[in-house]
Amino acid sequence: MFLDQVTLHLQAGHGGAGAVSFRREKFAERGGPDGGDGGAGGSIFLVATQTLNTLNPFRHTRDFAAERGEGGAGSLKKGRDGKDIHLQVPLGTVVRDAQTGEFLTEMLQDEQTVCVVRGGRGGLGNEHFKSSTNRTPRHAQPGEEGEERHLELELKLIADVGLAGFPNAGKSTLVSRVSAARPKIADYPFTTLEPQLGVVNVGAFGGDELDTFVIADIPGLIEGAARGAGLGIQFLRHVERTRMLLHLVDLSDPLQEPEEAVRVIEGELMAFSPVLAAKPRWLVGTKLDALQDEGRRSRFEALCRERGQEAWLISGVTGAGLRPLVLRLTQTLRGLPRG
Repeated sequence: MFLDQVTLHLQAGHGGAGAVSFRREKFAERGGPDGGDGGAGGSIFLVATQTLNTLNPFRHTRDFAAERGEGGAGSLKKGRDGKDIHLQVPLGTVVRDAQTGEFLTEMLQDEQTVCVVRGGRGGLGNEHFKSSTNRTPRHAQPGEEGEERHLELELKLIADVGLAGFPNAGKSTLVSRVSAARPKIADYPFTTLEPQLGVVNVGAFGGDELDTFVIADIPGLIEGAARGAGLGIQFLRHVERTRMLLHLVDLSDPLQEPEEAVRVIEGELMAFSPVLAAKPRWLVGTKLDALQDEGRRSRFEALCRERGQEAWLISGVTGAGLRPLVLRLTQTLRGLPRG
């Protein structure tokens, strides 16, 4: 099960108390104060890593408490600091305060580290409070309380190319043919229940061996997805970060005209996010191998011409049209900003 939103309860460690102590040695019966400071409480950090692509590590554990600092002791001994906690999150994680909704940070770089709750400072021992008028201070500071916070983590996958389209439009097949990703593929809607990321090696298609880009297979949209119908509302956020979209249209489906398929998905993208709808988007006709009605192909090509676009026609089964599509995508991505 793909987990892309979770709320965590985080408690940083309290600082240890400072000590009240006096030197008691054979030749120093009235020795001065020597209470040591308390240790600092442990803090909690989020650490971005490219080795994760879901929030599934938090499925069963959502409460985290860092260690308290130890209290100080005599002979100016400082208490041990509490151990910090480092929680790994995938790249693309948005962090908010769950109670106020305040945006805190986005985890976009590998090994990016952010302190989200800070441990309390240790209290000062009585040695710090001696003076010319008070040579035997009998008080020390308690440790400060560690911060407590409820955090909301929301994952937005980071990919160069996002795939949009109805269920069963051929998105999973395309990802499996151009990358090493192997999403589940079957001849019925909603086969894909989780977003899938694939790295495309452009060299395999005759391009530069060093060129790669990331493609995201997002579960299929249906009409009303932006209002919560089907699976789409759960996953539309994951195409928000993509640099461009491929809008896949099943040319073999006799029950839906290409124009209608394009209109519905465009409406869902706009309803969810005008920013998303404004991203560069190419129409791609799929399942060319199963096309029975050449009129559908002609109508799709006319639709592309009306938009001033090239009509991309592919077959994930035979591989037809994939090489020129990948090479043109690579050229186009070089000119598009990231993020």
